[in-house]
This record gives sequence, structure tokens and C-alpha cells, in this order.
Amino acid sequence: MRLTQQTNYAVRALMYCAANPDKPSKVADIAAAFTMSETHLFKIMKVLVDADLMKTIRGRNGGIVLPRAATEITVGQVVRATEESFLLAECFDGGKPDCPLVNHCGFNAVLHEALEAFLAVLDKCTIADLAENRMGLRHLLQMDGSQPLANAVGSA
Repeated sequence: MRLTQQTNYAVRALMYCAANPDKPSKVADIAAAFTMSETHLFKIMKVLVDADLMKTIRGRNGGIVLPRAATEITVGQVVRATEESFLLAECFDGGKPDCPLVNHCGFNAVLHEALEAFLAVLDKCTIADLAENRMGLRHLLQMDGSQPLANAVGSA
């Protein structure tokens, strides 16, 4: 199974916000930290806001924040919100019913079991788990004006 770029960027944005819990994060800062398009990130933010995985704050000092503790947001929730399809094969869940085995195929049952196991593992991991080393993330993402790790090591 391969996850989309949208899911990848969504998880990164949530990790960024988890590493920056004291103030709203700016989409421009997140996009710059991960060298991604702001326009694309704004589209992903809409998906996350609609799924109650991100909250926007309006105004001069606004931005985006997690709507609840990072320990309460699982990677599984993010994947379910950002992935459009979990079709693992053409015939999965009746996707292409022209196969003569479609109603009696053991492959579909195995794929269902694999998808359930995949999502169960993601449901055990929270955004807080991914952002556990908050200070390290803040440094690597150059938050609060810190230098990137490579430059900091070279200048020591």
C-alpha cells in the first residue's frame, strides 16, 4: 500500500503543530520548513479542519493549531481523513466486478484483513508519538530561528 502525498504532508503539518503547541503555526512557515507548496498545504488544511484534526484561528496572531492534545490524534485518523481510496486491487470491495471470482475470492478476504491490520497499527500511534522529540523537531524545522542541524554541527 502506498499513501498519497496529501497524507504525508498532513502528518508533517500535524507534527509541526505538535512541536509548536504554545502558539498558532503559520501555513507559510510549515510549507517553508518542509519545502512544500503553500497552495497545496492550504488544500490539505481544509481536509484536516473538516475532519476536526486541525483548527484555524483567525486574526493577526492567528494560524493553525491542533484542536485537542496530540496524544488524542492518531495517525490512523489522519490516514482515513486524507486518503480517498483504500482499493488494494481492482476487484477490492467490488471495485471491478467483472472477475468471475469476485463473490467467492479468498484474495479479497486477505486484503481486507491486511487493511484492517494496517489501520490498527496506525491507530496505536499518535501525533504525539511522532513528535516525541519536540526539541529535536523544533531544531530540525528551524522553528524559533534555530539553525538547521547540519549547519549547527558544522559550526561547533
